[in-house]
Amino acid sequence: MEFNDLVHAMQTLNADDAFRPRLSLDQWRIISPYLTRHEIRAGDLLIKQGDTDRTMYFLGQGSLQVFATGGPPGTNRIAILRAGSVIGEPGLFSDVARMANVEAMTPCEVWALRGPRLEELSQRLPALALELIRAAGGVMYTRMRNNLLRQIPFS
Repeated sequence: MEFNDLVHAMQTLNADDAFRPRLSLDQWRIISPYLTRHEIRAGDLLIKQGDTDRTMYFLGQGSLQVFATGGPPGTNRIAILRAGSVIGEPGLFSDVARMANVEAMTPCEVWALRGPRLEELSQRLPALALELIRAAGGVMYTRMRNNLLRQIPFS
């Protein structure tokens, strides 16, 4: 998969919590060197609940399930994410522990934006970094609102 395919997947994702930065394809190409590409096998954990790291992932291909350990029966699965989704966006805002596990349901391709690379981007191209943060905040807000409406506790 090429980086342009990732951008297309994000732009065409029809989901309430879609990541919608106001960036052109040329601006995405400027951002692309700040991301690292990873292949994940079905069944592998991308994010482990309780771990701390400052990484947001862009799902280019495949599907991921988000689930929490513990809690009342029936509340473990939180979401299934498709290509074009972002994952782990709270990590950009704080060094807090991850609230859920994220597991590959199928082979996946993800692009990682790590905290130090975002800080570097913010020094070199602050307007692009700010747009990524704004859009990540929008995703985080939508997911928190939806979980509250479904009465899924989060911490």
